[in-house]
Amino acid sequence: MTVAHLFAGQGSQRVGMGAELFASYPNLVRQADAALGYSISDLCLNGPAERLSDTRFTQPAVYVVDALAYLDSVRRTGVIPDVVAGHSLGEYAALFAAGAFDFRTGLEIVARRAELMADAGPGAMAAVIGLEENAVRDALATEDCGVDIANLNAPDQIVVSGTPDDVRRVSKVLSEQASAVVPLAVSGAFHSRHMRPTAERFERFLRAYVFGRLKIPVIANTTAQPYGEGDLPALLCRQLWSPVRWTETVHHLLVQPGSDLREIGPGNVLTGLTRRIRAAREAAAASN
Repeated sequence: MTVAHLFAGQGSQRVGMGAELFASYPNLVRQADAALGYSISDLCLNGPAERLSDTRFTQPAVYVVDALAYLDSVRRTGVIPDVVAGHSLGEYAALFAAGAFDFRTGLEIVARRAELMADAGPGAMAAVIGLEENAVRDALATEDCGVDIANLNAPDQIVVSGTPDDVRRVSKVLSEQASAVVPLAVSGAFHSRHMRPTAERFERFLRAYVFGRLKIPVIANTTAQPYGEGDLPALLCRQLWSPVRWTETVHHLLVQPGSDLREIGPGNVLTGLTRRIRAAREAAAASN
């Protein structure tokens, strides 16, 4: 059996998350409070929702809950995963689990990432439901605007990202073909060309860190393949402006012997995506 732990990212947050974890890891909670300058448990448990949904606060909060949930899972079950992966921000919890950095270092990096992304300027994202990747790419090419594919979440769920005006215009075009086009509650054009300047600033910040050798394979968002030695800083920066290749990531995991994919952290977003990816994979195999 190949056990894979999956960590969700921004969008999985909810007021009340981590309620079962904070009391069990007081030392780490104190480390988080000291690093952030506010109470992480109060933010997660009491919100308000508007603050928890602010990128500056969302990303540290989700990282903390993901990391504590991982430690708690290993403590309760004794199972250390054979491979890990995380969706966008969730990749940092995966890297923590693999030993790339300790809890506090990961939080410091995530907090800086959140600040830079929040400062990146106005942007918008929208989820396109019921339309395959090639159809979305064709529509974007036809419109010839500054909108990119940001997340390849499932064969029939693709997220686009760009300036607010361009995303609104493209959404109208895509809605004529898709089952639905749903605006996302984000403030930036994440995982698009518009994040390249942010990635450059993040790269300069990461130069101050030395990362540990990975003890568990981590599947990178940008390649859908395991990180290689020395890949970490470059791929974390590239992740900001490249699409999250989640469908390919799950395909990579599903072909492992006896694959057992387990979502760790708040919510079950990735569990739902895994179910859809698996179903599409099986349908494609049956038709061949």
